[in-house]
Amino acid sequence: MPAFIIEGGHPLKGEITPQGAKNEALQVLCATLLTDEPVRISNLPDIADVNNQIRLLQDIGVHVTRHGQGDMTFQADKVDLCYLESEEFLDRCARLRGSVMLVGPLVARFGKASVSKPGGDKIGRRRLDTHFLGIQKLGAEFSFNTTKNVFEIKADKLKGAYMLLDEASVTGTANIVMAAVLAEDTTTIYNAACEPYIQQLCTMLCKMGAKISGIGSNLLTITGVEKLYSTSHSILPDMIEIGSFIGMAAMCGEGVLIRNARLDQLGIIPSIFQRIGIKLEIQDDNIFIPKQEHYEIESFLDGSIMTIADAPWPGLTPDLLSILLVVATQAKGSVLIHQKMFESRLFFVDKLIDMGAQIILCDPHRAVVIGHDKRFQLKAARMTSPDIRAGIALLIAAMSASGTSCIDNIGQIDRGYENIEERLNCLGANITRVE
Repeated sequence: MPAFIIEGGHPLKGEITPQGAKNEALQVLCATLLTDEPVRISNLPDIADVNNQIRLLQDIGVHVTRHGQGDMTFQADKVDLCYLESEEFLDRCARLRGSVMLVGPLVARFGKASVSKPGGDKIGRRRLDTHFLGIQKLGAEFSFNTTKNVFEIKADKLKGAYMLLDEASVTGTANIVMAAVLAEDTTTIYNAACEPYIQQLCTMLCKMGAKISGIGSNLLTITGVEKLYSTSHSILPDMIEIGSFIGMAAMCGEGVLIRNARLDQLGIIPSIFQRIGIKLEIQDDNIFIPKQEHYEIESFLDGSIMTIADAPWPGLTPDLLSILLVVATQAKGSVLIHQKMFESRLFFVDKLIDMGAQIILCDPHRAVVIGHDKRFQLKAARMTSPDIRAGIALLIAAMSASGTSCIDNIGQIDRGYENIEERLNCLGANITRVE
């Protein structure tokens, strides 16, 4: 199993460009199943989760043409429906969370789908109810095969319906939208997720011939069409990677420029970092993070402790709370990090406490960080990455620490960050990948 050896204390300086958005890529790849015509997608990130999804599509029978780095055309004109019921397919679905978004396109176009309970990060229970209840509303029938531990879905023809989602699930919304675009009549989805990933998916589907209104809001109206067509689509820069780079630059940087950040799609992410005192300079569509001698956490207007919590878009994405927590360990002041959406995502803080961070874990959802104001450097440690975002947070901590750290299970980091050690070493980091 690979690991990172990190020699801390090396300052970062220079320019870096974010990869394509992982979460968007997983959605639009599944959408290529909705047509038998070619769909060209560019700015695909070269990361484990995306590459596994592409291989899964190839095994299903989707023809993939590679034009260059991150630029591919997908044509699902010869889908192997028998393979969709094979043990090999179901086993692979169980190890890839993005596989659940195959259900909507497969049922919409072919009338059936089978999927195992999908894997992914170990960050607490991640319900599939929203996916399945929404597609059931469209007329699909679900059954659970207890022998195979597999969900089996069938529908002669999906039919539009009104639905109020029980939660604004991003992947759930994506799945339902992909099912609804080929359904008869009109589908109305209230309390839909409206993250940039969903906006991008809907925009791509519209270019393919779908009829979707309300894009960017939590109320989507979809008028079904009989067929979708060829298109091309470019994936946004990954806002989670951009936030990660801001955190690294704040903790370890001597001047880092993030190029092509698509500021119009970052929402409140820049202002959240500014709340914990990080100085940012906006230069056209780039973000420059100068060296931070000190950064001070704001208080609320009444003087109470700052609270940073995740929320559905346009609130703060939960994927950045781990990074914000690490950055706060070297700030002046205190902050309450409230992880509302997942119950196991803060359990990596014991590693930071071992490194010398002052953190009080109140319960599975809340942690109070008391910043060092850069008076004390974190100490090197041996750690294990429990999930993608905690893994990158531990990497940031290790780069800022005194001494040499080791992070095991970096396959988790590879699932979300493209060639991360090479890119950071170009900025001055000292990270070595070992077996």
